[in-house]
Amino acid sequence: MKAPGQSSSVVLPRVFWGEIWGMENLEKVVLVTGASRGIGKAVAEGFVDRNYRVVVAARTLEKLEEIVVAARQRGRKALAVQCDVTDPESVNRLFAMINEEFGRLDVLFNNAGVSAPPVPVEQLSYQQWKTVVDTNLTGVFLCTQAAVALMKRQRPGGGRIINNGSISAHAPRPFSTPYTSTKHGVLGITKATALDGRSHDIACSQIDIGNAATEMAALMAKGIMQANGSVAVEPLLDLRHVVDAVLYVAGLPLGVNVPYMTIMPTAMPFVGRG
Repeated sequence: MKAPGQSSSVVLPRVFWGEIWGMENLEKVVLVTGASRGIGKAVAEGFVDRNYRVVVAARTLEKLEEIVVAARQRGRKALAVQCDVTDPESVNRLFAMINEEFGRLDVLFNNAGVSAPPVPVEQLSYQQWKTVVDTNLTGVFLCTQAAVALMKRQRPGGGRIINNGSISAHAPRPFSTPYTSTKHGVLGITKATALDGRSHDIACSQIDIGNAATEMAALMAKGIMQANGSVAVEPLLDLRHVVDAVLYVAGLPLGVNVPYMTIMPTAMPFVGRG
């Protein structure tokens, strides 16, 4: 691992850098996938505020520049990497760059995710199904696999993986077969990783987020189909509360874990019938 300010002997393509000075969490490195917008962007900015060394990844690098520029202005260091989490080679390059520049990874926030059109299952194309599965499930697997490998061999060893689940991991919305299926699968990855990581000081958590105020959830404020076929407006959750939840779990010592957390608007129609 290079000392702060030391230049790299390896030229890594398409990277934006910020700077950081010694403060709390200086030695902690966090990776946020799907960080170009919504929950991922807000959480990445929250980690910058807490003085982590932040790696942000997304398919479009230019959308990550804002995070890196903001980090530089605040005297922080951030690394933006173009990555497609559905591609094993792309994920391997991402983690090779993290290892090259920092030599370790303390926190992975598996956030990248997509959804399919809300249509009856028989109207879904194979490609629509595959896109959701590749991103939401295989992407989480690939990043978890690479993170666990790095966390096992780094010294000091160990780390924390936080998966962005969904209330759909427990109860589906109408016409959501691909998304609901993958979020149930993510819950399985979370449980298996938490079990397998115990002896290596690797903790794994899942945060199930309901109706966070992002572009993806904009439809909730206009009205969305309910289980009984009616259409109803649903309340939205301010992103700052999601950020606080992720930062809380990330800040725990490795001997303590919150395996599962649900954060949602109090009036969201999830608990109970109706």
